[in-house]
Amino acid sequence: MVPAALILFRESLEAVLVAGIVLGFLGRTGLQKQRIVVWLGIGAGVAASVAAAVLFQALAGGFEGRSEQIFEASTMLAGAALMLTLVAWVGRRGSPRASLEARAAQQGNRMASGNQAGAWGLFLLVFVSILREGVEAVLFMSAAAAGSAPSIGAPSQPALIPPMLAGGIVGLAAAVVLGILLLRASLRASLRSFFTVTNVLLVLFAAGLVANGLHELTEAGVLPPLVAKLWDMNPPLRADGTFPAMHDQGSVGVVLRGLFGYTGAPSLLGLIGWILTAAAAAGVWAAAGRRGSPGRRPQSRRR
Repeated sequence: MVPAALILFRESLEAVLVAGIVLGFLGRTGLQKQRIVVWLGIGAGVAASVAAAVLFQALAGGFEGRSEQIFEASTMLAGAALMLTLVAWVGRRGSPRASLEARAAQQGNRMASGNQAGAWGLFLLVFVSILREGVEAVLFMSAAAAGSAPSIGAPSQPALIPPMLAGGIVGLAAAVVLGILLLRASLRASLRSFFTVTNVLLVLFAAGLVANGLHELTEAGVLPPLVAKLWDMNPPLRADGTFPAMHDQGSVGVVLRGLFGYTGAPSLLGLIGWILTAAAAAGVWAAAGRRGSPGRRPQSRRR
């Protein structure tokens, strides 16, 4: 539930901000009539995201056994790569407000002058932005679900779908509320702090996905574990056969596993993958931030 809430919160907030920034700009510049195009783009983007989720789940349901393990591993590794790309992009570009307002102004002015191409441009601007966030959310949620699932041979746990669905609803609702508050108050500093915190969580989450993906590939016999079990910190089962909280199948361990790839008995390959991913992501993010900072400092001095 917690990984789903974090993912949907992050992705939905970005979608809410995109739509809110464009709608707010049109209102401030006297282009209120063009807002209907934005709402159509939002609706189409949401519908296309739902369709992408349905198609992805249908595809995932067609695999069994070793093929399912390889598919889940591929999903987790692809999700990790996309997350790290997102973190680097945000670190380099910062807030999307200025870029979005410039593009909205261009398309809105074309519409105001009677050019219908402006309407399509504004529609596509919002539609593509919403669809991108939706597709990212589908991939991240699928990777989180695969990474939180019980290991093969472990005792059965309650169905995973209801907690994931509940977490997604909580994350979506929180994103809508916070997005509206941020846009109304224009809290740019708070928004920047939010992205900093969530980027740290995404880096750790991506490292966990890599570790879980490598574990699935070793289970499928595609890669060797190097050392199957470096240590085993999993506490023994309780007398009634249930898992203690910190067992990687326990109530706390499952959450940590879904978020950060925690396991009480890691393989050497999984541990190396986790450390290298976290270190590389931190380095790329820091480098992206340094490349982005010089362009902002001279502007503040001239002012």
